[in-house]
Amino acid sequence: MQEKKRTVWNFFDRIEGDKVVWIISLMLILISIVCIFSSTSRLLRGSQTRLDLVRNQLFVVAGGIALILICYNIRKLEFFRRVSKWGFFISLALLLPLVAKVDTTFIKSVEINGARRILQLGRLQIHVYEVVKVAMVMYTAWAMDALKRGKLKGPGTLSGKKILNIYAPYLIVCGLTALGSNSAAILLGALLFIVMLLGGANFKELFLTTMAAAVVGGGTLLITNGGRLDTLKSRFQQNEKYYEMKADAAPAGSQEFYDAIDKIRQQYSARIAIKQGGILGKGPGQSTQRYVVPDYSEDFMYSFIVEEYGLLGALAVIILYVSLMARGSIIARNCGRDLFAKLAVAGLCLLITGQAFLHMLVNADMAPMTGQTLPLISHGNSAFLCFSLAFGIILSFSRIAQKRIEREAQQLMESNDNVKAGLEELDEFENSDEDGIQ
Repeated sequence: MQEKKRTVWNFFDRIEGDKVVWIISLMLILISIVCIFSSTSRLLRGSQTRLDLVRNQLFVVAGGIALILICYNIRKLEFFRRVSKWGFFISLALLLPLVAKVDTTFIKSVEINGARRILQLGRLQIHVYEVVKVAMVMYTAWAMDALKRGKLKGPGTLSGKKILNIYAPYLIVCGLTALGSNSAAILLGALLFIVMLLGGANFKELFLTTMAAAVVGGGTLLITNGGRLDTLKSRFQQNEKYYEMKADAAPAGSQEFYDAIDKIRQQYSARIAIKQGGILGKGPGQSTQRYVVPDYSEDFMYSFIVEEYGLLGALAVIILYVSLMARGSIIARNCGRDLFAKLAVAGLCLLITGQAFLHMLVNADMAPMTGQTLPLISHGNSAFLCFSLAFGIILSFSRIAQKRIEREAQQLMESNDNVKAGLEELDEFENSDEDGIQ
């Protein structure tokens, strides 16, 4: 086949991998920059200005794009397979000091809004659960692929190997996550459950394992940290009458009254923001609820988008995430018989899209509070980098799948002279000028 001339106009055509996923990732990054610039002023520290905030966000974005490009340029599935087998140990290394409430000079477990999510290493803050989600999706994809190929290691029978390499890591990670954040544990458990089912896990074994995890996890929380169960229960009970009862139970003007009001401030303000957004929104930088909601740039970013950009902006964001899920299914199908690649792509797309819609449902007051960010849009350095890594892996696998399809097409063309002649005529037609002369 004749190679096309390299010009500025066909530069995008030369980019390998799924171009729709490229567009989705770049659009989400641009939305993130715009939203962070005009969101809450609570992110400012000392004499910082909004330009400083954007400058910091641009550094994070540059790091995220660098991660995407690094992963995109890795062309060997074996590299990802070898790294993924360490996902469980990476998760364990981050979760243990977090739930143990370690507080030393070099490492510190940080509690925010009644949940432990942040591990501080010096000046570096790591959003542990975002790292764990990506790491465990990749590890589970590796484990299910190794099971299929008969390469799971461990003593005893096949059942023993599955317990050691698949079910035990699943139980341990979800249990440790529940000690710090109920919502993150539920989301992670459901995600890994789906990935294992897609990988061909025995449904009965998986169901019994999940029930055991729920019983053990609930008992552990009740014994060691009953307050987390109270938090989970209150989140399912959160409704307008519940809050009114809490506020009415305290004398007006008392500290208890204002504490009760503070508990409902974020949810009510998010609902007000969505209502005031209308069709077209208030316009960039015109949000009023950003001065009321302390976590507007993280847990309630979607409400902010609706308030400033209206229903149209909200639909645009939804379309981006839905498109990612659709393209992910195509990429997974193009991965051929490689189960690891299929599960990794499916799991990462489910993670991004599932967390995005959970965030939206919470913002629309259609689900209990979870504290989950909007992937690649909400403020948060480590979360942004983790989702950038996920996008980079998806793009790399799409590139590898595309090359595989091209090789198969080349083999088909070489084995069939009629196909080869037809493709050469098509190339000549595409490279000809308006008069049909090359």
